[in-house]
Amino acid sequence: MKNRAIISTPDAPEAIGPYSQAVKVGNTVWLSGQIPLVPATMEIVEGDISAQAEQVFRNLAAVAEAAGGDLNKAVKLNISLTDMNDFAAVNEVMARFLEQPYPARACVQVAALPRGVAIEVEAILAL
Repeated sequence: MKNRAIISTPDAPEAIGPYSQAVKVGNTVWLSGQIPLVPATMEIVEGDISAQAEQVFRNLAAVAEAAGGDLNKAVKLNISLTDMNDFAAVNEVMARFLEQPYPARACVQVAALPRGVAIEVEAILAL
């Protein structure tokens, strides 16, 4: 595919598997799921679900910027939580990173996430 570009930035965690941080095709960018890893150390951020969610959205924002956009260009977010009781706290954090109108979104509870974290978020941007 000629118009396919791999997006990578040191301001977000390196991929911990065989995938890219994001792939851009035309004006659409698919951001891989981010977990609350601190890019400089590749360690999980310390703190509660709010601290984890904040790190996740910082990571997503860094990848979005590397792709030539920002999180306000998101048209869809997929959020995975290991505990749906964290839903309200994650909403509060998300609202600090995005402006209205908000993108479409799904939020599901899952049995487990990589490295035992409580949250993972992926996004699709339209630039």
